[in-house]
Amino acid sequence: MFDTILVPTDDSAGADATIGHAIELGETYGSAVHALYVVEAGSAPTELPDDERTTVRDRSEARGREATIRVTDRAEERGLDAAREVREGVPYREVLSYTANHDVDLVVMGTHGRTGADRVRLGSTTERVLTRADVPVLSVRLPEDGEPTPAAAVSYDRIVVPTDGSDHAERAAETALDVAETYDAEVCAVYVVDSTTYDLEDAPRSIVGLLKEGGRNATEAIAEMAHDRGLDVRTDVRRGPPAEELLEYASTIDASLVAMGTRGQTVGSGPLLGSTTARIVRRSTVPVLTVS
Repeated sequence: MFDTILVPTDDSAGADATIGHAIELGETYGSAVHALYVVEAGSAPTELPDDERTTVRDRSEARGREATIRVTDRAEERGLDAAREVREGVPYREVLSYTANHDVDLVVMGTHGRTGADRVRLGSTTERVLTRADVPVLSVRLPEDGEPTPAAAVSYDRIVVPTDGSDHAERAAETALDVAETYDAEVCAVYVVDSTTYDLEDAPRSIVGLLKEGGRNATEAIAEMAHDRGLDVRTDVRRGPPAEELLEYASTIDASLVAMGTRGQTVGSGPLLGSTTARIVRRSTVPVLTVS
């Protein structure tokens, strides 16, 4: 499913976490691993003389070469094909351009990054990429300053699949089930009745019942898809603010991956999974696989 995996790197202290996931998936799927470093256009202070601006850019490019070499070295140590490139431009645009031009099947990115003359702003870049990419994006939370670096071991043994019953959610579920089947993972399908849209305390019981029934139907549809692949599955219908409920659910069941669509709809309302996905990507302590 993933023949080519792209790892945009900003050389931050926690980047090993992102690389670890890319290498694990590369080994499992036999993927080529590509590394990309983007020197942000205009990152050198404009008040510097031209020769000093050139020096700053050269140093950034050298750091980019070092960062991408670390990725490709690790990939090649595992027997994987690897490629690397350093570009200059707007980070998210360069990531999307590289993805399209090199037939990338999966982008693995950190959910934050340092800023400055020699850093790619991967925090905001990740969100821009996952909302525009035509391929799945795996967002991996990088440790903040002072936090311990996550353990090197990577596993995907319990996958949370949020659903709202939309076509977008079903497409995300298909990708999630492909990963679950590859790793023989348990699938946890969950639907959240959005309490921020519906005043559930004052709503007639019949309305609440219909919302819950819609949730059961949506999760059971995914459960049937999982059963067809011989996977273990559990379902749950919760109510509350969607992002908060999904994050709590993932924590409670000790999930190793959340897989969801970048768009979707509530029952009879506006966007749910779009804004909810962004909140989860920013706050989740486990990787989030998003599918457009």
